[in-house]
Amino acid sequence: MADTDGREEEKSGSERKGVSRRDFLKMAGVAGATIGLAGGLGGLAAACGEEKTTTTAGGVSTTVSAGAEKGREIKIGFVSPITGDIASFGVPDRYCMERAQEAIGDGIVCGDNKLHPVTIKLADSQSDTARAAAVTGDLINNDKVDIIVTASSPDTVCPVADQAEALQTPCISNDSPWQAYVATRAAGDLSATFKWTYHTFWGLEDVQANFLDIWSQVDTNKKLAGMFSNDADGQAWQEGWEPVLADASVGLTATVPSAFTLGTEDFSTQIAEFKKQGCEIGLGVFIPPDFTTFWKSAMQQGWKPKIASFGKALLFPESVASVGDVGNGLTTEVWWTPSHPFKSSLSGETCQEFADEYSRRGDGRQWTQPLLHYIVFELAVDALKRATNPEDKSSILEAIKATKLDTIGGLIDFTAPVSPPGPPWTTGPQRVHENVYKTPLVGGQWRKGTTYPFELTIVTDAGAKGVGIPVQDKVQPLG
Repeated sequence: MADTDGREEEKSGSERKGVSRRDFLKMAGVAGATIGLAGGLGGLAAACGEEKTTTTAGGVSTTVSAGAEKGREIKIGFVSPITGDIASFGVPDRYCMERAQEAIGDGIVCGDNKLHPVTIKLADSQSDTARAAAVTGDLINNDKVDIIVTASSPDTVCPVADQAEALQTPCISNDSPWQAYVATRAAGDLSATFKWTYHTFWGLEDVQANFLDIWSQVDTNKKLAGMFSNDADGQAWQEGWEPVLADASVGLTATVPSAFTLGTEDFSTQIAEFKKQGCEIGLGVFIPPDFTTFWKSAMQQGWKPKIASFGKALLFPESVASVGDVGNGLTTEVWWTPSHPFKSSLSGETCQEFADEYSRRGDGRQWTQPLLHYIVFELAVDALKRATNPEDKSSILEAIKATKLDTIGGLIDFTAPVSPPGPPWTTGPQRVHENVYKTPLVGGQWRKGTTYPFELTIVTDAGAKGVGIPVQDKVQPLG
């Protein structure tokens, strides 16, 4: 795979923030490499003529017309952190891509009634924001993709979306809190909107509802220790939590040191302060390597809170396993599990079936929350099927804007009324922003497992009431 040309990481912003920004992004997107994946096991839709019937892994029979007029190849570009510090997010992405290509099969009969073969091209961001922008530009300018899809935290999503916006290419993304998705790209302006880029994920209000409920289930002194990283995720989390922690009605006393730099190897100063203040609740957001360093140091220095809820790193079973037995009882946000009550629009599989197939193909590997990334392919295929001219990016964009689809992550409805983007927000699925439809979020606790070293138990649905995601147990204190 070719390397990018070593450019510096740039700030993100909405299209309306200036021509110079757009021009810079256009110049940036000329390097990177892609991995193509084409062919598959059958088609998605039927048109006039002879039909061929195939069956997906989920047992859904689909047809593709052998006599349909053929259209040109449609290309989907997919940017993912396959390697680097946030590679845990990208672990299931090849599987998601392969499953999408299998469902697409010989092609899609689009809104022009032509059968279009579809190729998905994967580009590795290497967990670097500048490279994420660069490979997106490469996919658009050199590979001539018709639509971009991406996922895996603001570090990936924001630069990819910015580049797609600048190069006027439709982009569907997932896996970044919606506040970070908007504010990071628009200099903190949550009212800013975008033309070409649409997103699905939850917001910090959903995290807060779940975490507050988790903490209420454990008897503590209400003294909280906050750790926030100096990156897009950490900044968004800290800004979002500040008014909650300052609210007297919540009843928490918070100790929050300055934001820490990614790659920090010594957290002893912060941990000593948490011990001094007697903090019994832990809150924070980490990339996986930093969490391992922090939590092992906390245990070695004798800071042992009664409950601790950390975002981002604790999404992954390997992050919990990396700290050993002291990972038992840690809590985190939960955006997707096999027990979620949804079905894929592509294969017809339930969440459980989709996760089981992931494990089967991976020789028994444990399911992981980023399997939700499959949703971007569901949305892309649905939009292409409805696009009256899929060879025109504007037509694809109009189809995205008209999306109303039940997916493996729940209903996504970009036709729903917009709830004004400002606090207080309601929790649960909704169209909270012109370019964002929220997916549901619950809270979970890692516990010693029977099949795997640690397994995730859902302990609250405070952020997604009425969605039908089952709560499996009450919270247990750490230790």
